[in-house]
Amino acid sequence: MNRVMAGVIPFEERAVARLRDRLGAAESANEDLIAFARGHSGATASIHAAVLALIEADGLEALFDVVRHDWPRLLGLDHAALALVADGKGFRVEADYIGTVEPRIVDRAIGRLGPVTMRTVDCGHPLFGSTAKDVRSEALVVLLADGPLPYGLLLLGQHNAACFDNRHGAELLGFLGASLSAMLRRWLMNG
Repeated sequence: MNRVMAGVIPFEERAVARLRDRLGAAESANEDLIAFARGHSGATASIHAAVLALIEADGLEALFDVVRHDWPRLLGLDHAALALVADGKGFRVEADYIGTVEPRIVDRAIGRLGPVTMRTVDCGHPLFGSTAKDVRSEALVVLLADGPLPYGLLLLGQHNAACFDNRHGAELLGFLGASLSAMLRRWLMNG
């Protein structure tokens, strides 16, 4: 009987140790899931705040101000810019600049991108303008519309690398871009 007990005890100790390891892994996975949920909730709340700010804009110039001044704060970004083509003319909007851009440059940029492109870069997309040299992470959101309505590119940038890179973020940014496109149409059609 002693011999049988001696064989059972090491198995029991190993089984308990294995269960403790599995419990630790489950607790770690649970903590990761909670952290993701908190981040998801925070990102969703930020996007909602950004869209509400768009809705409250009382004109096209106010809408541009929301994108270039309010969105960086609301979304926790360093830069936000727009490159638009409307009625065959190109426009670029960034923090301290509203001016023109060659429509072909916008068309070429859009042709090389998916609906939402998030990436780490050594230098931001040239359509960021003077701030491109400071951008290390960028999200580029294509804004589509049928002519003569405006289409273009929303550019969001960070100074640090590695902040844009998940599917959920792409869905939220796609929603942000669709909301911006709808508001642009509203102000350009109803002026």
